[in-house]
Amino acid sequence: MAHGTAHIGETPWRTEIVVGGHAITADEPATLGGQGAGPAPYDLLLASLGACTAITLKMYAARKGWPLQSLGVDLQLSRGKDGMSIVRKLAIAGLDDEQKARLADIAERTPVTLTLKAGLPIETHLA
Repeated sequence: MAHGTAHIGETPWRTEIVVGGHAITADEPATLGGQGAGPAPYDLLLASLGACTAITLKMYAARKGWPLQSLGVDLQLSRGKDGMSIVRKLAIAGLDDEQKARLADIAERTPVTLTLKAGLPIETHLA
């Protein structure tokens, strides 16, 4: 389904990622000893959720023939006493309130949303 690689060398925290044929640099901010050369790992997680949300909702609106003008996805990751959580806010232009409510409902079932909510087993092996 998907494949990616990540490689870190001598530069503190700068990680070169290749996924889906695209190169991405991840890093930590200077406050954590990095150089801020790219998004931090949790930033990339939010980017994945935001992209999946936007793409899925745009596809749904197009399939329905709705006049969606624009869609913004604002994501906030926070850590509380019950663990980590994400608040997602949708800014939708061009649709009526009923259509907007339907897209908010669909957002709860996008592929990345469902994966994050369900959890995902991860196996680690030595190469």
